Amino acid sequence: MSSNKTVLITGGTRGIGKSIVYAFANAGYNVLLNFVHSEDTANQIASELPNVKVYGANVADQQSVINMVEYTNQVFGGIDVLINNAGISCTSLLQDVSIDEWNKVIGVNLTGTYNLCKAVLPQMISRKAGKIINISSVWGITGASMEVAYSASKAGVIGLTKALAKEVGPSNIQVNSIAPGIVMTDMVSGYSLDELNAITDEIPLGRIGSTDDIAKVALFLASSDADYITGQVISPNGGWVI
Repeated sequence: MSSNKTVLITGGTRGIGKSIVYAFANAGYNVLLNFVHSEDTANQIASELPNVKVYGANVADQQSVINMVEYTNQVFGGIDVLINNAGISCTSLLQDVSIDEWNKVIGVNLTGTYNLCKAVLPQMISRKAGKIINISSVWGITGASMEVAYSASKAGVIGLTKALAKEVGPSNIQVNSIAPGIVMTDMVSGYSLDELNAITDEIPLGRIGSTDDIAKVALFLASSDADYITGQVISPNGGWVI
């Protein structure tokens, strides 16, 4: 068992999650990298970094989450930081979104966050210490056309964050949310160059965000420098939404 702090990161094989895994591993954390499909990618990432273990689990399935948390406790001796990053989107008009698609997005993005928080909190409450960082989205703040399910799920993550921060604050647990703006990940791969240029023109800082921009915020919120910050929504978006 390492004396280093341990972070559990869901959806850690690509995009923002992958950058968060690298940032925390390189900062000396023990890392549990959660994946659901990309086992080969997860193992490749783990092979490149110190103190990284991988575990396959669908965050929408409560028992799988419980098993993953138990595994992390066995391997690393506890969880100091939880980062709920796993997320999926559904780009479609509301009337074209099936109930199965709706339930899947809510299941991963919102229920998954609930499942992880519920499984990890008892040990944090017992220690009277812990950090929970929930990855929301700028669409959880403003909403997005043709992203109703995604926007609703991410707005739910923000509501969960604020309520839980009040609930567990007396146990010295900080709960915050990061709501990224447009970031260069697979989720924007469907945008044309013209569309990306048009978005960039609307961003005061003049560029689309990188996954590292988000990872740095997560690393800060997990640190002792953020011990007096809780219940907040930090939106690294280049000034796109203010």
